[in-house]
Amino acid sequence: MEQINLVEYSRAAHFGHRKLTPRACVVDSKRHLRLFLSDALEDLGFVTCECGQAGDLAGILQAEQPDLIVLSVCADGINVGEILEAIVRKDFGGKVLVIGQPDTIMVKAVRQIGEEYGIAMLPSLPTPFGAASLRASLATLLPAEPAPSPAVDVAEALKAGWLELWYQQKINTRTLVPSGAEALVRMRHPAWGVVPPAYFIPDDKDPHFCKLSEFVIGRAIEDWRYLLESQGPVDLSINLPISFFDDAAAVRDLCRAMPAHPAFGGLLIEINSSEVVDHPDLAVDTARRLRLHNIAIAIDNVGAEWPSLLELRSFPFVELKVDQQYVKGCADDRLKQTVCRRIVELARDNGARAVAQGIETRADYLAAHDMGFDLIQGYLFGKPVGVRKFARSRPQLAADPENAP
Repeated sequence: MEQINLVEYSRAAHFGHRKLTPRACVVDSKRHLRLFLSDALEDLGFVTCECGQAGDLAGILQAEQPDLIVLSVCADGINVGEILEAIVRKDFGGKVLVIGQPDTIMVKAVRQIGEEYGIAMLPSLPTPFGAASLRASLATLLPAEPAPSPAVDVAEALKAGWLELWYQQKINTRTLVPSGAEALVRMRHPAWGVVPPAYFIPDDKDPHFCKLSEFVIGRAIEDWRYLLESQGPVDLSINLPISFFDDAAAVRDLCRAMPAHPAFGGLLIEINSSEVVDHPDLAVDTARRLRLHNIAIAIDNVGAEWPSLLELRSFPFVELKVDQQYVKGCADDRLKQTVCRRIVELARDNGARAVAQGIETRADYLAAHDMGFDLIQGYLFGKPVGVRKFARSRPQLAADPENAP
C-alpha cells in the first residue's frame, strides 16, 4: 500500500472539506476546569488546546483555526468581552459552545453579543453535564466518517514529537488496590488526532524500530519521575521486542537508564510469548542478566502456546499475562477457562504472577478472581490515558471483590 504523506494531507483537509479529526480550544480561567473539559473532548475524538487568559486566544487563532471554542462562564476571571472580540478580529469560522446555565444573566449576555457579532453559537450546555449531553451538543462537529488508516512514518513522528506513552492501571484481583501500570505507546498527530499503534509501529527489521524502543524506555523513566512527584512511586511496565536484546549496546544503555532513587521498585519489560517461544535461550538469558539491574521480564499475550513454556530450561520470568482473547467472555466459555487455569497454574508453579488482561465486564472479573489470577487489567477498571490524566486519577478501592463495578 502506498504510504500517505500526512503533512500534505492535513493541509488539504484544512483547506478542503471538514477535517476528519476536529480541533477544539477550551477557554477557562481555572486550570482544573480546562483539563476536565479537554479530557472530555478528547474522549469524543477532538484534538484540544487550552487558553487561560483572554489575551492568549488571539495567538491561538492566529496559529491554527480550531473547529470549536468551548467557553465556560461558570467561573469568574475570564474577560468574555475580550474573548468575543478576539474571535471576531481573527475571522473565526468555527462554532462556539458556551457552558453554563442558559437562564443566567452572563450566559444570556454572551449569547446575545455573540449572535450580534455573527458568531456561530451552539445551544448552551447546562451544568452539570455528562458525556451523553456533551456528545449531543457537539454532534454536528464529530467525524462523519471513520478515522483513516494512514501508514505513518515513525521517523517523522519521533522527530516531530508526536509520540507519547499512555498508562493503564493494573489491579490486585483480591483487594482491588492498584498495582502498577502498563505503558502503551500512542501517536497524537496534529491532523489525525490519536493514531493507533498498528499504523505507526514498524517491523522489527526497520532501522527506526530501535529508536522507537529507545523512546519508550526514555519516556517511561521520565514519566516515572513525574508520577513520583505528583502521586508517589508507581511500578511501570513497558513492551519491547525480543530483537532489542540482541543489541548489547542498547541493553547496556537500558541498564544505565534505571533510576538510582530509593523509591524506584524496578522496571518490568513485557515480551510477547510467541517471541519467547521462538527465541527461548535469548529470553531466558536476558531475564537472568537483567535481574541484577533491577529489571524484570514478563511474558505477554500467553495463549494456546502455553505448553511450549514448559520446555524452557529455566523460568526467570516474574509475570505471565494471558492473551485477552482468552479472557474476554471467559465467564461463559469453559474452553477459555481451561486455558486460563493452566496458565495460572504454570505461573504459580514457577513463582510468577498471573495477569488477566482485557477485563471488560463484572462477570469476567469474577471469573478471573475465582480462577486465581493475581492481577487484572482492562476497561472495567480504566482505559489507557495520558500520563497527566493518569496522575490526576484517584482509583476507587473496593473492600470486597464482590462489590467490584
